[in-house]
Amino acid sequence: IMSAILVSGVVSLTLTPMMCSRFLRPHQAGGERHGSLFNLFERLQQGLTNGYGRTLQMVLRHKLATVAVSLALLVGTVYLAIVIPKGFLPSEDIAQINGTTEAIEGASYESMMEHQVQVAKILQDDPYVAYVLSQVGSFGRSLNQGQVSIFLKPRSQRPQVDQVIQELRPKLAAVPGITVYLRNDPPVRIGGIQSKALYQFTLQGASTSELFAASQDFLSKMQQLPGLVDVTSDLQIKNPQINVVIDRDKSSTLGVTANQVENALYSAYGFRQVSTIFAPNNQYRVILELQPQYQRDANELASLYVRSKSGQLVPLSAVAKLTSTFGPLSVNHLGQLPAVTMSFNLKPGTSIGDAVNEINDLARRSLPATVGTSFQGTAQAFQSSLSGLGMLLIMAILVIYIVLGILYESFIHPITILSGLPSAGFGALLTLELFHLAAQKGWVSPLLDMELNLYGFVGVVMLIGIVKKNAIMMIDFALAAQRSENKDAAEAIYQGCLVRFRPIMMTTMAALMGTLPIALGFGAGAESRRSLGISVVGGLIFSQAVTLFLNPVVYIYLEQAKNWSTRVFGKKRRGVAEAVPTTRGHVGGGAIGTPMARAAGPQLSDLERENRR
Repeated sequence: IMSAILVSGVVSLTLTPMMCSRFLRPHQAGGERHGSLFNLFERLQQGLTNGYGRTLQMVLRHKLATVAVSLALLVGTVYLAIVIPKGFLPSEDIAQINGTTEAIEGASYESMMEHQVQVAKILQDDPYVAYVLSQVGSFGRSLNQGQVSIFLKPRSQRPQVDQVIQELRPKLAAVPGITVYLRNDPPVRIGGIQSKALYQFTLQGASTSELFAASQDFLSKMQQLPGLVDVTSDLQIKNPQINVVIDRDKSSTLGVTANQVENALYSAYGFRQVSTIFAPNNQYRVILELQPQYQRDANELASLYVRSKSGQLVPLSAVAKLTSTFGPLSVNHLGQLPAVTMSFNLKPGTSIGDAVNEINDLARRSLPATVGTSFQGTAQAFQSSLSGLGMLLIMAILVIYIVLGILYESFIHPITILSGLPSAGFGALLTLELFHLAAQKGWVSPLLDMELNLYGFVGVVMLIGIVKKNAIMMIDFALAAQRSENKDAAEAIYQGCLVRFRPIMMTTMAALMGTLPIALGFGAGAESRRSLGISVVGGLIFSQAVTLFLNPVVYIYLEQAKNWSTRVFGKKRRGVAEAVPTTRGHVGGGAIGTPMARAAGPQLSDLERENRR
């Protein structure tokens, strides 16, 4: 945007004047004749200008009511900024869905494969799916987890990707023994850990027992929040395991060491490579393992034999005690502390801002003080950006005020120009809120459920630059009329509004036509950009109807305030100058008691006297 503005500034100062010198012709009465279309637009423009002039006269007779409306718009803008649903990066339709599958802890590879094939079969049979990639236990996952990558058909043959996910969830829930978590990953992934859902909330604590207990209780409460779906955690502490406790006395009597027991277990259940078969075109590893029927039954572990130092085979049950129990499949850490990460998705119509507030409130009410919390990934980036965007907007307005103050050499005229910004913000936020409410009521498509996300905030910042140019055109003309034609503020601003009404309408319509395709949402990834277009279009339409009447009123009031301050403080300065005592002459020369000159400085030029007057 900045680069485009700089280039357009150079073009307007160089190319545009040259083209005007070549194409514009002086107006001659009765000379050039225009067609009917030109005359139609001219009559329409003239009618709008006349109507605007009559309406402006009525508004200028009720200036206090106009200021009251302006203050109400400011209050409404603040209220909408608080209550509007807030998001970060909107979801886009890139024709792909990623999913994580999870079976019970301790599930075997063969059992996981059977369930994974059933899931892939259901996905492949869906009419909106082109093809599916399925994996088990890959990318550092445990054997009870898998991954599916679903590639969808073109947009013309299916609905939007979020709707496809909603239709697939009940179909996949019918597969017993496995849970499928589907997500529409954003094109830009921001931090976080690989999880089963889009957003993460992490719990940390020094004591694993206290952390695990608090995490299980918090997970059950978090699953009851109305706006969340696919709520799960990476806590896996119920993995079936067998503890092998070696009887040191018996093992030493039979000549069996602990190292031999470990080697026997690794040879039976590990990944021990004993040889390599070299073929002409490939090579194959030879892995030592038990037969599959002995791997599936934990009781067969007692029948395992260990070779002693003397070469005899000793049953494992003779030198060790086998006990069945449960334990953690893995203990995750974040930094230096054990951590449990809750992952969740959002239901349609729920914003990440509302979800963050609900989870934080639940954590304050239910978690002990020894357990720390933090959001990760996109949710964490949303939290940090939410606190910085408001300050960014304030700083942008402050910089604009300073620049305008330097250009106009005035403290009050930048306030006149910036007075229309609340109406632009109110129009943008109101448009987004209306689309959100309409989508919640089912009056419009769920794709039009708008929120104030990062793109929408960019649209609000763009409005600052677009809307203030209306006031600049009016006020610049009014200032010139006051200085050159000695007109009062009301007459000057009224004439400036009428003269500049046409270019104001032209530039606003050009901005609307340029932003309308973004608001309508055409092309790939249009869903993410639609909030930007809708905020700009809504803000432009509303602010155009307000600033054409508000800025003249503010200009008149500020000019009156400036004249009043000049009269009051000017009299004080003149009074001080008149009260200066007379000078006394030196002894032996000159008159004594000659009054001091009352001139306040050197002689003024004609222009300085005019400006001061």
